[in-house]
Amino acid sequence: MDFRTATDRMNPAITLADLSAELGMSDAAVRQARLDPEGSSYRTPPGGWEQAIAKLAKERAGELIKLAEELEAGN
Repeated sequence: MDFRTATDRMNPAITLADLSAELGMSDAAVRQARLDPEGSSYRTPPGGWEQAIAKLAKERAGELIKLAEELEAGN
């Protein structure tokens, strides 16, 4: 899976701002990594992006499951 496909699939649960903070880079750099690789503004995705998205996805999934359980329990 490429960077753009992965970042498309993570929205809206994980924002590009969330990802940029996790990667320790600017929002603009993340946006540039999503551009067409043939474009002049394209930047190579940072190393470790797969692990960063996976970590955030697991965290958000856990948060959403907890919310669903609390709602179902009436809390």
